[in-house]
Amino acid sequence: MLQIIFHVATLVIVPPIFLGIINKVKAIAAGRRGPPIFQLYYDLAKLFRKGMVLSETTTWIFVAGPIIAFISTVIAGMVVPLGARTAPIQFAGDFILFAYLFGLGRYFTTTAALDTGSAFEGMGAAREVTFATLAEPILFCCFIALTKLSSSLSLSQMIIGSSASILPAASAAVLLIAVAMCVVMLVENSRVPFDDPNTHLELTMIHEVMVLDHSGPLFGLILYGASIKLFIMNSLIAGLLLPSIDGGGPLDWSLLLVGVLILSMGIGIIESSMARLKLPAVPKLLVGAAILSGFAVVLVFR
Repeated sequence: MLQIIFHVATLVIVPPIFLGIINKVKAIAAGRRGPPIFQLYYDLAKLFRKGMVLSETTTWIFVAGPIIAFISTVIAGMVVPLGARTAPIQFAGDFILFAYLFGLGRYFTTTAALDTGSAFEGMGAAREVTFATLAEPILFCCFIALTKLSSSLSLSQMIIGSSASILPAASAAVLLIAVAMCVVMLVENSRVPFDDPNTHLELTMIHEVMVLDHSGPLFGLILYGASIKLFIMNSLIAGLLLPSIDGGGPLDWSLLLVGVLILSMGIGIIESSMARLKLPAVPKLLVGAAILSGFAVVLVFR
């Protein structure tokens, strides 16, 4: 029970810090002081105290979209192991639940965007779904390879049992999986080079344009859910690459947070050193990641 409480507490309290770290790294790289790393906490507290402005053209879908997306993201986080400890929710085939909980959240986010009747939000929704269609096969190829490496259909055992330190002979496949999952992490969270979270040009926005009409607590849930989703994906990658030191004890939890910190700083460096790709180049990058995940499958099944 204590493990479940700590898992939920980590999932609910910690994620906004890492978005703040990304923004701080980007500010330092640009020679600015930047906002404090706890800025998202302040923004969430302010947004949850505000009222909401709802268009007369929207329906219940517009309100339900952010709520369902947030809940599905939190449940997905309950399937992911943290700190070399099995997740609170685990069963054979739970990786399919994990993938499609993200899909459920994406469906309601894009549907809420379409519900506004805005051409700009519809354009962003179309781009979001297109990228997700290309990213989903990469994620499942990674899971297939991890299933073979760990001899398990449970995501907890797939991540914990496929560590490169535990299976040195499979380190090449694990590295390919980690690189492919990094690409999936960037596209799922609408980060550079797939999208620029700081842009406010309607013709270039993807995820941000879908939430233009949300305000108050609904917009707060969107920001909060985005931070949790980023933390979940980074935790998967960190858990895959980092070894277990004390069998899921405090050192493993600390090591996981350090790994997520390094990945977050890497995102900040990427976003400071390059611009987003042109739309025709995005499928090429995703296809390249799919090839890497395919090579990982070939390596583990050879």
